Amino acid sequence: MINQLESNYDCSNAGNDLNQLQDELQSLQQASGSNADQDLQERRNRLENQISFIKNKCEIRP
Repeated sequence: MINQLESNYDCSNAGNDLNQLQDELQSLQQASGSNADQDLQERRNRLENQISFIKNKCEIRP
């Protein structure tokens, strides 16, 4: 997980950062299944938000 994303995020890092975030999200989803506790749910939400931020900021389409 990236510690902090700001409006001046450097999109040249987007490819690497997105891969890292998506891998982490996927491993969390596999590990937690449907019985996610509050902490895991918050981590998953944060990862999803970070992925969305980078895609929007850098105009990356799915």
